Amino acid sequence: MPLTLSERALAISPSVTLSVDARAKQLRAEGVDVIGFSAGEPDFNTPEYINDAGKFAIDAGITRYTPVAGTLDLREKICEKFRHDNGVDYTPAEIIVSNGAKQSLFIALCAMLNPGDEVLLPSPCWVSYPEMIRMAGGTPVMIHGCEENNFVVTADMMRPYVTERTKALILNSPNNPNGCVWSRQELADIAALAVECGFYVISDEIYEKLIYDDEKHYCMASFGPEIKKQCIVVNGVSKTYAMTGWRIGYAAGPKNVIKAMTSFQSHATSGANSIAQYAAATALSCGDKYILSMIDEYNGRRKLMHRLVNEIDGMSCKLPKGAFYIMASLKEIIGRAYKGQVITGSTRFAELLLDEKHVAVVPALAFGDDNYIRLSYATSRQNIVDGMARMKQFVSELD
Repeated sequence: MPLTLSERALAISPSVTLSVDARAKQLRAEGVDVIGFSAGEPDFNTPEYINDAGKFAIDAGITRYTPVAGTLDLREKICEKFRHDNGVDYTPAEIIVSNGAKQSLFIALCAMLNPGDEVLLPSPCWVSYPEMIRMAGGTPVMIHGCEENNFVVTADMMRPYVTERTKALILNSPNNPNGCVWSRQELADIAALAVECGFYVISDEIYEKLIYDDEKHYCMASFGPEIKKQCIVVNGVSKTYAMTGWRIGYAAGPKNVIKAMTSFQSHATSGANSIAQYAAATALSCGDKYILSMIDEYNGRRKLMHRLVNEIDGMSCKLPKGAFYIMASLKEIIGRAYKGQVITGSTRFAELLLDEKHVAVVPALAFGDDNYIRLSYATSRQNIVDGMARMKQFVSELD
């Protein structure tokens, strides 16, 4: 009998965002000048005070295994963060630290889903959500948002999709890939629906601090004791503090859920990196000046990219309110051709743009809508100007 792989593993779709980034890196290695709008990470360096904390941890011998749920010091700092930033009280027993927010999301799903359970998923959405749901034995139920409403999916839009199999909702605000931000009332309505119908809300708030134009972030768990009992808030230090490679994420939630997540993590990976945990605790202790400076720069890039996209004949985009992404519409471009090669959707557009003009973007087919591409403005203003000029030239050459 031939050796085979599991059906679950074979059914996983590869990450398009990572594959685009890998192709761009390959071209750069070959000496090609590639401008990338595909990466989902800050282009800023980790602040020096955080680096110093990591160096101190090494020199001080803070290099041993930690408790599976994370060091007490870091979990206490996370509790302080929730009280200060979100007005929500948690104890360290209601916190788990993981190897990045992605792991926190995955083990939360593993802790709550049984085969056939359904998870509501506003779309367009981050490419990993549907795959993680399937890997955990659940079924993603996509609820499509429209550009006219800034891609926001409301409680009224969700209600028809709620069934007796609905176990959870994943909500991401500010949002990847489109930068939309749910309002206080929209979140309150979703919280009320979850309490009424009895399903969990996994609130991915990793882009919490990256918000513009006087918008405000509201933590889902802050809408009352009932929703707090059903809410798992996922966050981390990767985006806010430019610590993507440090791999520290965390989740807050009901004790029974956090206990189950801790049990799962204990057998899967054990605790997160001890040095990175020490540095993350330091990051959460201060850094407001750094964060404000970073947001100010992102804001300038956001406005620049928005203007340049809308100057391309046949392309358009809304001005996003959060994160560092723009969803640009290709609706007037799909069906046209580049040197005889028909652009059938976002993937073909992205492939041709990368090969011909050496600009890397992410096809939004990966996020649930083939009529768009995702552009990240987590890059320099000069790269934005030069890359958008190349894209404008590419579009002008379409038949």
